Amino acid sequence: MMRKQTNTLLSALAFAFASATVSVPTMFIASNAIAQEAEQQDGQEIKASDKQTRRVPTLRGKVYEQLARAQTAADEAGDVEEAISILKEVEDKSHSMNAYEKAMMYNFFGFIYYNNEDYTKALESFAKVVEQQPIPEKFEMTTLFSLAQLNLMQGNYDDTITYLERWESLNTGPVPVKNKVIKAQAYYQNKQYDEAAMWISEAVADHEAEGMIPDEGWLILQRAIFYELKQPQKVKDVLIKMVKLFDEPKYWIQLAGMYGELGEERKQLAIMETAYQRGFVNTSADVFNMAQLYYYHRVPYKGAKLMEQAMNDGVLEKNLRNLKFLGQSWSLAKEQDKAIPVMMQAAELSEDGELDAQLAQILLNEERFDDAIAAADRAFEKGELRNPGLVYLIKGMALYNKKQYALALNQLAEAEKHQKSRAMAQQWKQFVQGEKRQADAIAAELGAS
Repeated sequence: MMRKQTNTLLSALAFAFASATVSVPTMFIASNAIAQEAEQQDGQEIKASDKQTRRVPTLRGKVYEQLARAQTAADEAGDVEEAISILKEVEDKSHSMNAYEKAMMYNFFGFIYYNNEDYTKALESFAKVVEQQPIPEKFEMTTLFSLAQLNLMQGNYDDTITYLERWESLNTGPVPVKNKVIKAQAYYQNKQYDEAAMWISEAVADHEAEGMIPDEGWLILQRAIFYELKQPQKVKDVLIKMVKLFDEPKYWIQLAGMYGELGEERKQLAIMETAYQRGFVNTSADVFNMAQLYYYHRVPYKGAKLMEQAMNDGVLEKNLRNLKFLGQSWSLAKEQDKAIPVMMQAAELSEDGELDAQLAQILLNEERFDDAIAAADRAFEKGELRNPGLVYLIKGMALYNKKQYALALNQLAEAEKHQKSRAMAQQWKQFVQGEKRQADAIAAELGAS
């Protein structure tokens, strides 16, 4: 029932969330790296923990001074051009620099370009950092992770995965949750949904195993992935979790939609009613969908009351679609006194004669024969009727009830020409002919006397 709404909602939610779910942290601050290296200015040895993995050359004092000068120009004076000019002077002498010094220099380039929002050059610079070998493992891993995040922001999803895998090749412990989330995002954007599902599910499970609530953005991503994989049961399960954790109106509405997708209409209606009671059903689309649910579940009175209130409050526009459905809901609820004026409004907005035909039927049933005839005439005038024979039949029956037998027979003869109404028209024709003969006989007898 709400399949179309669900498709729209979930498609709308799948989605440019990379920067929202995992933002690039301020980990490019080169001053931290310089501060750590300041202890090594006089030729001190690298820490023992670094020795265990690789031997790394030291950062010499002269290089450190130039890098510090560039950072001062960028941070304190706010002169990006001056900072880059200083770094380019250092780069001109890079032939005499060791791998670690070059890496630190490119790190500073990347830091300055990043803060200046020149992400293309920032990526190029940080990529050059990890090309230099040997450099401290911790420094390399930090840069690799930063490269993964930046590439994700820039839409370079294959590069994101490549840099994360390089990071993991250096990592000695378990893969952190944030790495799994970034991988899931990259695979999702690459339309590799099976891989994305595996990584995001692991991330959520790891976080929950530690007694922590998953980030809302992670669950949004997981829901979108399962939707792309056409796994509505899993989408529903994620939405149940999101409703419990975040209690957002949109998640209630989406959960109702997924129950509809799964064919569980009773649960769909129950969720929508709960959402309505919570004040979450307040858009025109949600109100109309809930009214449709009531109609489908044979409780049209509730749906009509809901729509009527929404129209009075200005939430629902009094357009053709809404008025037509409201009139049909009142009619199904056997509230014809309320259905008729609404159907009249809808019929006035309609370019074809279908609603006038429906209105003629209702008016005939309510024994408002003159109004039924007028509605039938409007239906013929507008045309484009799916079953014109039925309208002739309705008009003929209304004329019969007004004892205008000859005119009624004319209309029934027209109805008889149409396949769908032929059998009933023939039955009524015989009946009206009998009534006409009897009426003529009575009139003749009275005239003779």
